[in-house]
Amino acid sequence: MNNILIEQVRNKLKEVLDPELGVSIVDLGLIYEITVSPEGICKILMTLTTIGCPLFGQIQKEIEDRVMEIEEIQEVEVELSFDPPWTPEKMSLEAKVQLGID
Repeated sequence: MNNILIEQVRNKLKEVLDPELGVSIVDLGLIYEITVSPEGICKILMTLTTIGCPLFGQIQKEIEDRVMEIEEIQEVEVELSFDPPWTPEKMSLEAKVQLGID
């Protein structure tokens, strides 16, 4: 059940777009880890393309709103990490095509 929930969370996160790039935060490679406790507490470890991104509050709110749509999720905690730092190599092929990066 836990793996199914994690996949549901990942699918919801694919709906969250980076406000500047218009690409899913999953496809950008910003999501490092997703865990869901038996009590329904979802913890998301993520990064940003740049340290100090002023749009994090907006992204965090959308993450929380989307993930809370899953019935089994009771709480969402988003933690930022810059270790390892984000690089364009973390992007999915779909994101690279969308942004015109080869």
